[in-house]
Amino acid sequence: MPLKGYGVLAARAVDRRREGSRDTPHYQIHLTDNAGTHYRAAVNVESQQAPSELLYLADDDFRHPVTELLPPAGSGWTALVSQAGKASLDFIRGNMFDPAAMRMLPPDVEGADNDLADLLDHYVQRAIADPTAAVYLFGQRFGPEKNIPDKVFGFRPGNGVHDIHMNQGNSGRFRSDNGVWQDGALFVHLPAENRWIAIFLAFQSQAWHTADQTGHPLDTAPLRAGDRDEPLRIMAALVHPSGPAPEAVTVLNVSPAPVDLQGWQLTDLNQHSLPLPAGTLQPGTTLTVPGGNGFHLDNRGGTITLVNPDGIKVHGVAYTAKEGEREGRTITF
Repeated sequence: MPLKGYGVLAARAVDRRREGSRDTPHYQIHLTDNAGTHYRAAVNVESQQAPSELLYLADDDFRHPVTELLPPAGSGWTALVSQAGKASLDFIRGNMFDPAAMRMLPPDVEGADNDLADLLDHYVQRAIADPTAAVYLFGQRFGPEKNIPDKVFGFRPGNGVHDIHMNQGNSGRFRSDNGVWQDGALFVHLPAENRWIAIFLAFQSQAWHTADQTGHPLDTAPLRAGDRDEPLRIMAALVHPSGPAPEAVTVLNVSPAPVDLQGWQLTDLNQHSLPLPAGTLQPGTTLTVPGGNGFHLDNRGGTITLVNPDGIKVHGVAYTAKEGEREGRTITF
């Protein structure tokens, strides 16, 4: 079954605690919302399933249409519906980032700036120091635990969020946690800089191609983050054309061999598909595909996904409303 109680916590960070190298260590964050309710966020820094080191990606200038769908800063816990077009996260279908950009870090080792706890500390301490910083934590809620103090920070009642990581592509004993549009992450909004920071975490044991209905790994696609052997990539899009010109998406053949385009297609945010024209794309060359067939690039922000003839996503991008509203300008990715 998917996670129970998936949602997002919008609050302010007031304290943090590192758990060191104890069993299944977490990085703990103490937060409060505008109503004075206290929460704890338990962020995994080590996997219980080998390999133990987590994959991470920290985007210091995160730009994605999901930021425009979030609840107000400091509003506390908001339950989310696990479906596209909402504030729910899906690392794969939402085109949040390129999995190949993720790297590994140990949980907690001696020295400065060399482990996952150090990385989280850098951003959380920044949020604690800035009274205007808004923190958003996606995951599964726990509590409130009536009359029971929080086991880390001592406030009553115990209450918070965990599973702040990818929640699909699991196998073995964690397979029951799989689902789509229910991934966890940590966002920090810095209003003074008009900037978003996003931290994404995943386990090396998780698969990066999953079934659209269940989030279970696809046997036909055992690729993991860091692999990048896809022959085609999305390079640019004309989202808001001038005059009668059609919307268009440009793809590039990054491989050293020609690619037969039969069966390849693009999909938009609403899962409308656009087949690539029949033919062969030579190495190092691009193809600009005009919109049609119901495929639509919304000026208010959206996603574009490239799917191979086996129906497997091989690349995806996202653009914001600010990028989409610029008439006649091509967005590059």
